[in-house]
Formats: sequence, structure tokens, C-alpha cells
Amino acid sequence: MDVLEALCAESGLVAVVGAGGKKTTLYTLAERAAREGHRSVVTATVRIPIFDSAVERVAITEEPLETLERSERWPVGVVPEREREDRYLGYDPSVIDELAAADTAGPILVKADGARTRDLKAPDEHEPQLPRTVETVVPIASVQVVGAPLTADLVHRPERVAAITGRELGAPIRATDVARVLASDRGGLSAVPEDATVVALLNKVDDSDDRAVGTEIASDLLDRTDRVSHVVLARMIDDDPIVDVVHAGNGVL
Repeated sequence: MDVLEALCAESGLVAVVGAGGKKTTLYTLAERAAREGHRSVVTATVRIPIFDSAVERVAITEEPLETLERSERWPVGVVPEREREDRYLGYDPSVIDELAAADTAGPILVKADGARTRDLKAPDEHEPQLPRTVETVVPIASVQVVGAPLTADLVHRPERVAAITGRELGAPIRATDVARVLASDRGGLSAVPEDATVVALLNKVDDSDDRAVGTEIASDLLDRTDRVSHVVLARMIDDDPIVDVVHAGNGVL
């Protein structure tokens, strides 16, 4: 299955949250959309590392819509300010809502929280920073966190993950723990509008063992909530990143 179709990111306002591949996912979706002739946009409502090499250009602007209207090459990145040498700031979510209302004729891809390069996270009270009109939310986790200890080495805010899962800090992370986090209103579903489509992404599926772990997480997750449309297993650094798509009651496609 095409990655844009699998993640419901062919158009509209798409926000990526969680840990384990947000930036790679954003850039992959933007490139694929542009390749198919869509005016794809990468932006953020939080800090985002410098990503000039992942798009045709990045515009630092307080008027992102005007920038997009003048653009001729895609994908385009828009940000309000360069905070320091290695990262940009993000817009207030209301600015992204205005972009979406203007209909840029392609997906607006938004980094809506941070994870400090970890593989699993639970958000703080102020996260995620989702635009009000977001259409698709993609909560991400890496399958490779399963079996690792619940510590800050691979988990962002491990104490919050512990609170959701009931596990002690330092305990081995289980597949069911990842599913609990992604299914929780204090985890992957935090602040997600009721009318938004939710597609969970399990990333870093590098081999058959990872695939089995991902399938276990996906089945558990879909049993826990009907808010998740389906679960995508992927290796987002690949040219053909989709490994499997799991739907409730229908198994793996």
C-alpha cells in the first residue's frame, strides 16, 4: 500500500505525534506527496530541528500563506523563526488552522510534539499542540522499545509512561505497554479532536521479529479503542516503507 494512503495523508491537515520517527515520517510523506503533484507543506507547532535538506526550501515567515501562494517547487517548509543554529520554532496552532482553511491543495504536515529522539513517549500537560481543525493524527512508537527497560534512555518522560501502564521504572517494556500508551487519552490520543481520524504508526520494523512484535502491539491497541482507524507497521527509512496494515477484526492486510 502507498504510504500516503496508508497514513491517510494524501491531503488535508495531518499532525504527527509520539516518538520513534516523527521527522522521518513527515519528510517522507512530504516528498511522496510532491512526487505525485501535490503542494505538500512541512511545518510545526513546536520546535523542529533544521530540515532544509528534506524539502525544496524552508521559508522563515510570519505570513506562511503568502509564501505558499508564491511557491513553485514542492515540498515547502514554513516556520516563524529560527531559534538557534540547530532548530526552528513552530507556529501557534491557530496559524496552521488558517493555512488549512485556505486550502493549499496538498497535505499540511505538522510536527505537533517533541520526543528528543526517543522511541516511546507520553505527553506532558501542554502537549501535543494540535491545530483545532486537524483531520488526521498519527501517533508513533518504535517497536524496538519492546524488551528495553522503562528508562529515559529510550523513553521520553518515562514516569508518565509508567503511570499509564502501571509498570515500574526500569521494568522491561512489553508490547501491551506500548499499546496502552498509544490507546490512552494521556498518551497517543491526548487532545485529539473527536472528529479526527487516528492512524497509529509502529515504526522501525526491521525484520520478522520486529514484525511479530508490531502485529502484537497493533492487535492489542485495536482491542483497546475504536478511536484508532488502523495501525501501520513500517520502516520509514525505506523507499517502500509499509510492512503491514492492521485493521480491527480483519487482521493484517
